[in-house]
Amino acid sequence: MTSMRIELMQQMPIFGAIDAQTLAFLLEPAPVVEVAGGDYFFREGDPPRAMFVLESGRVTILKSWKSHALALRHLGAGDCFGEMALLDLFPRSASVRADTDCRAIELLPDNLLRLYEHDVEQFALIQMNIAREMSRRLRITGDLLFRAQRGEQLDEPGHVEP
Repeated sequence: MTSMRIELMQQMPIFGAIDAQTLAFLLEPAPVVEVAGGDYFFREGDPPRAMFVLESGRVTILKSWKSHALALRHLGAGDCFGEMALLDLFPRSASVRADTDCRAIELLPDNLLRLYEHDVEQFALIQMNIAREMSRRLRITGDLLFRAQRGEQLDEPGHVEP
């Protein structure tokens, strides 16, 4: 099962160029969590605790607005979420709800600290990859904001029942 997890992670931008041995080291203490469809991995405002690598299932990223939960994005197996928890200490900026039964690898800051103590170069590469992914997402959001300010009609996020 570990080799399948390593292959899954090597296909993700955050773990790009990370060698299999390092990923095995990172995964060794990482628990696998199961979240039933309809339940939440975490809710907006929760303290940051971990990031998740989705092995199976489908989730929706939700943002609260005017007492409604709006769908921002849907993710499936091979996607990750919650990576900001590994870089900052701010509360969760969105909720993540399991749409189906999900299985995910939970990576805690302690996992990265352990990697830092073991191999600082691979640790730094993961940190840079996380920053690149967050930058990519920020660019997309910035573009959407610019287009919205210019009056361009954007696709409305879906209204989702909490």
